[in-house]
Amino acid sequence: MKILVINCGSSSLKFQLIDSETEQWLAKGLCERIGIDGSQIVYQKAGGDKETTVSPMPDHTEAIRLVLEALTNEKTGAIKELSEIDAVGHRVVHGGEKFASSTLITPEVIEAIKECNDLAPLHNPANLIGIDACQKLMPGVPMVAVFDTAFHQTMPPEAYMYGLPYSYYEKYKIRRYGFHGTSHSYVSKKLAEDLGKKPEDLKVIVCHLGNGASVSAVKYGKCVDTSMGLTPLQGLIMGTRSGDIDPAIIEFIAHKENKNIDEVMTILNKKSGVYGLSGDLSSDFRDLEDAYNKGDEKAKIAVKTFCYNVAKYIGAYTAAMNGVDAIAFTAGVGENAAFVRKLICEYLGFLGITIDDAANNTRGDDTVISTKDSKVTVMFIPTNEELAIARETLALI
Repeated sequence: MKILVINCGSSSLKFQLIDSETEQWLAKGLCERIGIDGSQIVYQKAGGDKETTVSPMPDHTEAIRLVLEALTNEKTGAIKELSEIDAVGHRVVHGGEKFASSTLITPEVIEAIKECNDLAPLHNPANLIGIDACQKLMPGVPMVAVFDTAFHQTMPPEAYMYGLPYSYYEKYKIRRYGFHGTSHSYVSKKLAEDLGKKPEDLKVIVCHLGNGASVSAVKYGKCVDTSMGLTPLQGLIMGTRSGDIDPAIIEFIAHKENKNIDEVMTILNKKSGVYGLSGDLSSDFRDLEDAYNKGDEKAKIAVKTFCYNVAKYIGAYTAAMNGVDAIAFTAGVGENAAFVRKLICEYLGFLGITIDDAANNTRGDDTVISTKDSKVTVMFIPTNEELAIARETLALI
């Protein structure tokens, strides 16, 4: 079967067409600047070169139309006609407490997703637009919603509740939800597979480290804690997000800088993290590593604070699970920044971990970077959220 995976952002759309039998992508691409001047689609067929086409995309419906047109192009298309697409899997950011697993999309499901819009105002509406566009252009094709929050719905109350009046949970469902769930699920299962064990036999910590970053504790195949909260702002220091802070800082900055709540939240979401700590140098760890090696003090502070932050969460989740068997690094930074992995693992000697520098200083497929005598296995594993979404979609249809 051929499954189209769609990931809609507010002004972008990522896609992959995947053969469910081989689990290989047949074509993939990205629509950028939807609803903005200069919109374009980047398309690549398996085995072919990337092609960039500048084309007006006033909305996501037009973006989806261009994606389908590219997939069926006579010369570079991966399929001859749309009828070859058997199903569509949609990434949906927030499912609240309504969805603990992926689900076939029905009118009732769409309404339930809309009810979660307040919890993810920048993401869920865009996800719904993508669903609507696909339904219009591919009527009758089964579609599945795969939720970023679903994997974390196995957390117990003591892990997801905040120290706030209980009425806020009852009225507004204010609690920790967590994100990057598709990645955490995929990587925790892939790690078990790589080690020749079942997920049900392992205590695993997954560090999804990218511009957005989160850590999860996965005990015997189920998530028992994760670092992001009601929104993706909580938890680790990230590319431009502050992560955990004293809540009173919001009021303090507002008074000192004469800013309103929206302005302060913009600072916490878009001007903080390693970007802010580095003196607005960069949120890209390649730039930070270069500056770090040249002796830039603010870059050093940014990188070291980030790594210390990750190590603290690993320690906390080791306690939460009463032990850990394996740790996996994934996503852009986790997969590619060897010096970040090294700095984080230097804090983990208490777990009996030592790092094999030769293995750590590589890139590519799943790799064990801890030494053979380490008591805890440490790996980096490239995440594959699109494949995970395709698998979920296949299972439901």
